[in-house]
Amino acid sequence: MIGMLDMTKIFQCLAGAPILVAVALATPAAASTTGGAPLIPEPMVFDMIRPLAAPKGELEANTLALFPLDARGEDIDWAPEIEYAFANGWAAEFELPFDNERLKGYKFALQGTIGTFAAKRGVHGAQAIAVVDKETGRLDTSLLYLVGVRYSQKWSTLTMIGANSPAETPRPGTRRDDALLFNHSLFHDAGKHTVLGVETNLRAGRTSTRWLVMPQVHQHLSKKVMVQAGLGAQKTPMRAAHATAAVRLIKEF
Repeated sequence: MIGMLDMTKIFQCLAGAPILVAVALATPAAASTTGGAPLIPEPMVFDMIRPLAAPKGELEANTLALFPLDARGEDIDWAPEIEYAFANGWAAEFELPFDNERLKGYKFALQGTIGTFAAKRGVHGAQAIAVVDKETGRLDTSLLYLVGVRYSQKWSTLTMIGANSPAETPRPGTRRDDALLFNHSLFHDAGKHTVLGVETNLRAGRTSTRWLVMPQVHQHLSKKVMVQAGLGAQKTPMRAAHATAAVRLIKEF
């Protein structure tokens, strides 16, 4: 349970977030799109690089912390990152993934928007991710197709389908654990500043499978500051299904 966690580690992780700054007030709305594309919320755990069709110049810094609730001494995964839309519909990201205080690697990602469809109720694009392992220099790569659909003023979905090639060297006689990725999120705009959602992530590899289901709430604290929080479950190759909590703090500029 949460009372058994080392809360000091959690606070240390969040204290390192670049977005723990004073709340920006009286600023224009941050998240927007170009070309009449629908604005679709971003999943909290497997997030995007700004929304699809983001306009040039949008800048965001955020930090995600993901930690189990059922075992003491478990690693807390957390990652500060920065995202920038360098052209209309195109954005790049740099992230530093950590296990507790240990830096695991360096993540680079690029996202592009293909266009809209269904009378501009839908928008689609692609995302490429590369993570360089800090210790070995090996590369973990992923390529995904993204599609977001706004069904009404209240309801929308975001789906990611792709493949992952892990940063590992197979043992002789074995094959690398390449995997299919499928992530789907359902969102409900519950209010002007509140979004409710359920995110599901699946990595189905040759030799292992991992999944996550994360109900979540996205709450704007101001026009450019948001907190996302969720409580769900995940299954990893080394562990049975277990309760997991997550929080992401976001500052847009």
